Amino acid sequence: MTEPTQPTNANPEGAPSADTVESNATPSRRRWRPSRRGFLIGLGVVGGAVVAGLYFGVPYMRKELAGVLDGAEGPPSNMSTDPWAWFAIDGDGPVKLYLPKVEMGQGVHTALAQVAAEELGVGWVNLEVVQASTNHPNGADSITSGSNSVSSVFLPLRQAAATLYTMLAAEAAAVLGVAVSALTLDGLTFVVQGDPSKSVTLGELVAGKSDWEVPEAAPPLKDWSTFAVIGQSLPRKDIPAKVTGAAVYGYDARLEGMKYGAVVRPPTISATLKGVQPGKAAEMPGVVAVVAEKDFGGVVANSRQQAWAAVSQMVADWDPGKLWQQAEIDAIVTVGNGNGITIQDEGDAGRQLAEATTVTAEYRSPFAVHAHLEAQAALVDAQPDGARVWSPTQAAGLVRGEVAKALGLKEEQVDVQPTYLGGGFGRKTGFEAAVEAARLSKAAGVPVHVGWTRTEDMRYGYFRPPTHHILSARLGSDGALEAIEHRQASGDVAFGSLPGFAAVILGADFGAYRGGTIRYDVPNKRTIAWRTQIPVKTGWWRGLGLLANTFAVESFMDELAHVAGADPLAFRLRNLDDANPSHARLKAVLNAAAEK
Repeated sequence: MTEPTQPTNANPEGAPSADTVESNATPSRRRWRPSRRGFLIGLGVVGGAVVAGLYFGVPYMRKELAGVLDGAEGPPSNMSTDPWAWFAIDGDGPVKLYLPKVEMGQGVHTALAQVAAEELGVGWVNLEVVQASTNHPNGADSITSGSNSVSSVFLPLRQAAATLYTMLAAEAAAVLGVAVSALTLDGLTFVVQGDPSKSVTLGELVAGKSDWEVPEAAPPLKDWSTFAVIGQSLPRKDIPAKVTGAAVYGYDARLEGMKYGAVVRPPTISATLKGVQPGKAAEMPGVVAVVAEKDFGGVVANSRQQAWAAVSQMVADWDPGKLWQQAEIDAIVTVGNGNGITIQDEGDAGRQLAEATTVTAEYRSPFAVHAHLEAQAALVDAQPDGARVWSPTQAAGLVRGEVAKALGLKEEQVDVQPTYLGGGFGRKTGFEAAVEAARLSKAAGVPVHVGWTRTEDMRYGYFRPPTHHILSARLGSDGALEAIEHRQASGDVAFGSLPGFAAVILGADFGAYRGGTIRYDVPNKRTIAWRTQIPVKTGWWRGLGLLANTFAVESFMDELAHVAGADPLAFRLRNLDDANPSHARLKAVLNAAAEK
């Protein structure tokens, strides 16, 4: 199956060109079944919870949902298993594997290539990874998040690869006049066993067949014991391009004739724009266009430095709003402020602790960002009938929707090509730079690249929210842990990105309380989460609430061990049940850490 070519534009600055990223337009012979994937909360989970809430009550529903959402497992995948949604074969070149998950240093393109190579049977050097764009059937709806890229793609990709092998082997057997069992796939060539003179390449098979029907029955997958590629240490697929400088990151993306954009920014947390005037921006060197709209101001110039210099000459009228202090935000993010939602309740921790509380401790964690190497960036070529976007994004479908909205286009008129990401950690689910570049490109009539400065990235992005924790516990006379309660408060992590009904249903933000429930074997335990809303933008960062909540719970376990006069490791192991699989796993981790 062939792929259409896309012309490569010249790049006078010598940086990797955005047009070196292969086009993902749909070939005429490809057949696929479209698939849709929910964003973190499947409708079935939420819908089932609503039914349970109506029957058993809202508190019961929220506790049941919390048990599901506080787990480490990612959502189930419903990606297509149609091979032509994943693979393309063009002549005698390598088989192309179109991946919906983005590469941001975690090695996922290599891991998923191993999955594909295992079932397809082609040589490692004969498989080329291509990042799917939103115009490709595999690229529109996938989000790279939650550390579940391999787990969510593993099965559908294996099935697609096994189906493609079955189709190709059957065609090769027909061409060579032998049984499928007589064939061996050597690199990109099917060879008749015992007679290497009889062979046919994958390119020849594809060239000689105009249409392919995907078999209804899924072929059997390889047994785990026979894996020869999965689990092996192989050269990473992304390293050659990164070592030679050919890799295209969002900040590197270039098109012929493109310009650079900069945007007016607010001076305070709560500032609102009352109006903006061009000022002297148009008189500055290199300026191509000045955009002064009711809710937006920006400059397009020949260089990034010229754009930054010119935008500083625009005159913006801001209402600064409240001038927030850190102490005020800490006061908001405090246990007891607002409504507490019980997300874990086993035994009767409240009564046990009321009778005798042995230890109480309080913890706070501050705002956090991961300061990824590459700041927010995007290149957009906005035309009246459509737009192309190059963005280092973890959520290409989200970027497509926001850019389409900003330009007054339909989503299918916008094609988002994810580039390599210079770090993501959840922050690259944002879309701000792409929307800014889109608005400036439309106004200037040329492709525009917006690349945030490090200061902009830290000041105008979003943060992982601060947290507050109060933990109480009761120890028996023998030092046994009899009851424990964790009261936790945090700003939003997930709710800012979800429909409003999610907050109504869940009550507390699952991204904020993840890791906050008590996982030890305690007969009486309770966790209550307070959702607090603060004026600072907060959202997804690596680990979500896990870091802050685990810090609080495990620090408290250390304090309990100290009061009990026990070794911290021995105290933890004592409060884990070997009959519980998750406890056995945690025990193994603790023991391994102790040995190291």
